[in-house]
Amino acid sequence: MTVWFITGASRGLGLELVRAALAHGDRVVAAVRDPRAFTGTVPDASGNLLVLPLDVTDEEQARAAAARAAEHFGRIDVLVNNAGYGVVGAVEETSDDEVRALFETNVFGLLKVTRAVLPVLRAQRAGHVINIGSVGGFAQGAGSGIYGASKFALEGITEALHAEVAALGIKVTVVEPGQIRTDFFDPSSLRPAAHTIDDYERTAGARRTDFARTNHRQPGDPVKAAQAVVALAHTAEPPLRLPLGSDSVARIEAKLAHVTGELAAWRHVALSTDHDTAEARA
Repeated sequence: MTVWFITGASRGLGLELVRAALAHGDRVVAAVRDPRAFTGTVPDASGNLLVLPLDVTDEEQARAAAARAAEHFGRIDVLVNNAGYGVVGAVEETSDDEVRALFETNVFGLLKVTRAVLPVLRAQRAGHVINIGSVGGFAQGAGSGIYGASKFALEGITEALHAEVAALGIKVTVVEPGQIRTDFFDPSSLRPAAHTIDDYERTAGARRTDFARTNHRQPGDPVKAAQAVVALAHTAEPPLRLPLGSDSVARIEAKLAHVTGELAAWRHVALSTDHDTAEARA
C-alpha cells in the first residue's frame, strides 16, 4: 500500500490529491498549516489518513512531520510538494519583500520538506518525489514573472534532483498544470503586488484582469488532475515532466517552436564564440 506525504493538502489540488489517493486504497499524510480547519474535510473510516501540522517554511516542523509520518505508516513512498501561492504584477511593480515571501514558501519551503523526507526515501532505496510546478515554470508572459521565477527554480531543482537520486532508486517528476478550476485565482492564493505602475496597464494590468475574469472558469478539472498524479505515482517509469491540461500542452509546444526557430536564426552567432580549432588544440 503506497504511503503519500502531501503538502498544502487543505484545499485545491492538494485536497483532491488526498481524496484521489485514498480512493485508490493508499495511505495519506495530509500536511496542512492548521489541522483543525481540515477536520471532517475528508472522512476516513479506514485509518489510512494522518493529518499533521506543517508550515513548509519551518524546517524543524518539516523534520518532525516527516519523522511522524514514517513512524506512523512505516514508510513514505510519494512526496508531493504542493504547497505554494502566486503573486501577480509586473517585475518592476513587485517589491523585494513580496518576492522574498513568495520564494520562502514556493522554493525554500519545498527544499525544507524535500530535505526532511529524502533520508527516509534514501534508506528505503525507493520512493517518488513529485513537485507540483506550473506551465508558468516553462513559459512565461507579462504579469506573473515573479511567480514564474519560483516555478522555473522548481524546474531546475527537479532536474538536478532527478540526476542525483535516480541511482538510489528514487524517482522525481515535476508536474506542469495549466489553469485548474480551484480557488488559486482568489486573493488568498494569488496575491496582487501592492504597487502598480500605469505604464504596465496593458501588459501586467491586463493579466490581472484576465485572472479575475477566468477565476473559477479555468479549463482544467482538479479531480481529473489529481487522478492523473495518482496514476503517475503508480507508473513504473514516470516521466521527468508531466504537463496537465490542453492549455499547458499548447504553451509548451509554442515555446519549443519559438526556441527552435530562434536557435536556428542565431545558430551562426552562438557557434562563432568557440575557440578556433587550431587554438583549441594548442
